[in-house]
Amino acid sequence: MLKLRYLSHSAFILDDGENQVIIDPFISGNPTAPISADEVKAKYIVLTHAHGDHFGDTLKIAEKNGSIVIAVNELANFVARNGVKSHNMHIGGAYNFPFGKVKFTIAHHGSANNDDEYMGEPAGVIISMGGKTIYHAGDTGLFSDMKLIGEINDIDVFLTPIGDNFTMGIDDAVRAVDFVNPKLAIPIHYNTFPVIEADPNEFAAKVRANGHKSLVLAYGETIEL
Repeated sequence: MLKLRYLSHSAFILDDGENQVIIDPFISGNPTAPISADEVKAKYIVLTHAHGDHFGDTLKIAEKNGSIVIAVNELANFVARNGVKSHNMHIGGAYNFPFGKVKFTIAHHGSANNDDEYMGEPAGVIISMGGKTIYHAGDTGLFSDMKLIGEINDIDVFLTPIGDNFTMGIDDAVRAVDFVNPKLAIPIHYNTFPVIEADPNEFAAKVRANGHKSLVLAYGETIEL
């Protein structure tokens, strides 16, 4: 059984009872985070890109837990230069870890750290763990290859940004759900800051009207898949 916990913004913890994987751990400085970075226990950290609202507490969590950071090559190298264990990957590549399989996809966005250093390409990520397949789109605009991603992979949960301005807005995200055709769509990357205010319930209603299942998670909420 796989547990999925929403930590707000784009951060999630996946827990299969033995392994804990945190995605985009933006906690400190996140006004909507339900926990502190000190509370996080994770053997692995998966990053979609290097922007501060996704890279977040990566180094702090990794140092405390001895975590392995999984990221595209340039970002993984940056992590390693900061004394943290990393596993270098890149878009289109997959690797089998003790907890399951990770594959990076394209995402249309950018990726630089807080010093404006280039950190490689932004990415989405498909994680197969605990018998379930999760597609975290990262920060991205809508792109037609999402349909191909959905055809190749049987996606159980699609985590899609809806906040607009930096990523897809609600209507584009609804179209993305049509492309991916997941068993469940969950909105992310909204209402953390004024510029990305969006109504997740509007998204969920439109997704359901198109014949898909959607769930809006409260910050800190855990569901079993």
